[in-house]
Amino acid sequence: MRVSSVAIAATLALASISTSLSGQRPDDQINPKSVELLAQARAARAAGDLERATDLLETAVVVDPRNRAAFVMLAGVADARDLPGKAIRLYREALLLEPNDTAALRGQGEALVRKGAVNQAQQNLAKIKTLCKGTCPDAGALAAVIAKGPPLTTAAATTVPPKPEASN
Repeated sequence: MRVSSVAIAATLALASISTSLSGQRPDDQINPKSVELLAQARAARAAGDLERATDLLETAVVVDPRNRAAFVMLAGVADARDLPGKAIRLYREALLLEPNDTAALRGQGEALVRKGAVNQAQQNLAKIKTLCKGTCPDAGALAAVIAKGPPLTTAAATTVPPKPEASN
């Protein structure tokens, strides 16, 4: 009697789990509407309309939060708008979906250098080199940005000449 109730419970659990799993799409099947919005965003970015590209990409991510390409492009647009902090966060979202995406690692590393976090960018470079067995354009591009270093801030770039002393 006890065995049959356990068997029935196990059967019901198995049926409910398999039903919920069969209703989910695999990760490589991105919603077609999200893919369409990504294509429109590419066109808007190519035309120089970063505001429209941002709106389209944000919509693409809402339609399908697994659209890694939309996160990467949205981060690139944020970087182009001189928002490296936002770009770093968006690249992180893409890397949560695919930790071995060398383009996202490179983009995040470049944004980190612009924020002054060169050590973290070097960690990204090391990971890219681990992922790429031979020559890797992403590793070369990130290495060049790291070698160049973070940009000078406006306060550091401008020096105020001393005031001439008044002679009596």
